Amino acid sequence: MKADAVFEGGGVKGIAFIGALQVMEEHGYTWEKVAGTSAGSIVAALLSAGYTSRELKPIFEEMDYQCFLQRRGLGRLPFVGPMFELLLNEGIFRADRLELFIENLLQRKGIRSFGDLPEGKLRIVASDVTAGKMLVLPDDLPRYDVAPESFSIARAVRMSASIPFFFQPAILQSDSKPHYIVDGALLSNYPVWLFDVPGAPKWPTIGFRLHDNKVTAEQTSISGLFSFTRALLVTMLDAHDNLHVEKANAVRTIFINTLGVRTTQFHLPYELRQRLFASGEESARRFLRNWNFAEYVKVFRTSSPKYLV
Repeated sequence: MKADAVFEGGGVKGIAFIGALQVMEEHGYTWEKVAGTSAGSIVAALLSAGYTSRELKPIFEEMDYQCFLQRRGLGRLPFVGPMFELLLNEGIFRADRLELFIENLLQRKGIRSFGDLPEGKLRIVASDVTAGKMLVLPDDLPRYDVAPESFSIARAVRMSASIPFFFQPAILQSDSKPHYIVDGALLSNYPVWLFDVPGAPKWPTIGFRLHDNKVTAEQTSISGLFSFTRALLVTMLDAHDNLHVEKANAVRTIFINTLGVRTTQFHLPYELRQRLFASGEESARRFLRNWNFAEYVKVFRTSSPKYLV
């Protein structure tokens, strides 16, 4: 079956998506349009370029998340270095290595810019904190006098995954004014509505959402501005796990238990990656046992237009 796919943000927990994707693809699902926020944008971008779940699994198994935590010059100094980067560059770590990593993977499939993909194939969500607006790439690029077809997909992923305070924001110029672009999770961590159309769709949009079944959150010790900023960031990102999803969207969502893994837990052992992958597999199987596209259309997309966003 054809389907569109939308992936929530979730930092290092993204390998759980790959397990769910593998089960869906084994059941015959192929992806027409894909979208994602933050870590979800990485998965969406690679799917749009033609990667399958079986190709993505070893990539995510071997990915060295800590290599993306790049600091230079004075930023390398212990204790004062992170604060120096935060105050001077609005983020502790540079995101250059993340962008290069995605760029190299896309190049293996002959893809660089949005113009290399079919129109509408990929959408990436970021946040323009200068304008206070959600940014959907490549759709919104003309607002910045940027040609969508020539814009780097890896650059868009970097924007979407620039966790505030953690990674330094990307900048887009508009009327000679810099616009600071950060993680899409800030404004829309789960944009499952992106591909909705009026009336009955020809095929479903299936959402992939990360969910933590832990009852109590891990407490963070706060001893100063740096630890407070880190705690604020982690709380903001991980709180999305507990947000309510309305029924019309919940029935088309694969909820994946993330086993208590935190968004910024960049040291992720191989064994834990395997558990996240298996959690994604089990979540997709559970979803397929109950999913009925015809029933979804009948209940939510033909008789009650209020469910449309």
